[in-house]
Amino acid sequence: MPAAFITGASSGLGECFAYALARRGFALVLVARRRERLQAVADRALELGAPRAEALPADLARRDDLLKLARRIEAAGPELDYLVNSAGFGTAGPLARLAGERELEQVDVNIAALVALTRTALPAMVARRRGVIINLASTAAFQPIPYMATYGATKAFVLSFSQAVAEEVANAGVTVLALCPGPTPTEFQQVAGSGRARFPSFVYSSADTVVEQGLKAAERGRVLCVVGALNRAAVQAARFAPRALVMMVERRIFGPLAVRRRA
Repeated sequence: MPAAFITGASSGLGECFAYALARRGFALVLVARRRERLQAVADRALELGAPRAEALPADLARRDDLLKLARRIEAAGPELDYLVNSAGFGTAGPLARLAGERELEQVDVNIAALVALTRTALPAMVARRRGVIINLASTAAFQPIPYMATYGATKAFVLSFSQAVAEEVANAGVTVLALCPGPTPTEFQQVAGSGRARFPSFVYSSADTVVEQGLKAAERGRVLCVVGALNRAAVQAARFAPRALVMMVERRIFGPLAVRRRA
C-alpha cells in the first residue's frame, strides 16, 4: 500500500495533507509535538480511509528527535511513497527584539529538519525510481520580509534547496516540489504573532485548496507550485520591480503600525 510521512501534522496544512492522503488510501506516519492532538488527527485519518495511521510525537528542533525520525524513514525504505515536510513556524517583529533562541529553533525546524528528512528519504526513492517529496515553502520565499526576517530567509532556503534537489533527481523518477502558498488561515499567524500583516480577505486561500493544488502539482511532476493567481502575479511583480519598492511594500505590510504611518 502507498505510504506517506508527514511532519507538522497536528494542525494547519500538515493536518490537511493527512486527511487528503488518507482519502487517497495512503498509510500514514504523522509527526508533530502535541501528542493528543496528533492522535486525534490519526484517528480521523483512519475514519477517512487510511489503512494505517501512526502518531509519532517529536520535536524537530531537538536533534535526538530528528535522528529518531530519520531512522524511522530509513526503516520505511521501499514502502515510503510521499514525504511531506510541512512542519515550520515563523516569528514576527524587529530581529533585535526577538528571542535569539527562538530564532535558532526556527532555523532548526524550517531548514535543518527539512534537509535531514529529505536527505534520508531520497536514496530509497531514487533506488526504486519512484517517490514524491513536498517541501512547504511560501510566497515569502521570493523576497526579503522585514519584521519576519528569519522566516522569509528560511523559506527562501526551502525554495532554493527544493529546486536544486529536484534538478538532481529529474531523471530518477522522483518529484521534489516546493509548495508556495500565500496567506492561509491556520494556527501559523497565532504562533508567529503576525496579526499585524493585514491582507484583504480575497487574498487568502483555504488550507484545503493549498493541499489539493500541491498534491495535483506533485502528481504532475512539477517542481514549483505557487497557489493562487494573485500570488503568482505578486511573485512575478516582486521579481521585476525595483528592490527598494519591494522592500517598501513589505515593510508597510508586515511592519508595526508606527512604521506604516511613517512610510
